[in-house]
Amino acid sequence: MKELEELRSIEAIERFIQDHTFSFVYVSRQDCSVCHAILPKLRELLEQFPRISLGHIQGEAVGEIASKYLIFTAPVLLLFVEGKEHLREDRFVQFGALEKKLKNLMELFS
Repeated sequence: MKELEELRSIEAIERFIQDHTFSFVYVSRQDCSVCHAILPKLRELLEQFPRISLGHIQGEAVGEIASKYLIFTAPVLLLFVEGKEHLREDRFVQFGALEKKLKNLMELFS
């Protein structure tokens, strides 16, 4: 499974996004069953994309994330390329479509 970096502050999130060319940020909530179901599938999918780094945020722990990144639900999946948001998925994720989008983005930035 894809390695996961726990991000516990808004500063850690910003540093993670800046430190990695391809940074995938997964925002979840402790009380969200959908969040718990999606994370293992996401980690498995991202195994195909070694250049993408994965960071995880518990939304309750980093309250500022909602206003900074306009997050209104959980889970939210955000892909940043060179610090800019290029992909956003939320709540019910279609993994087949997500995989295609990731492949297209990775080809675009190769």
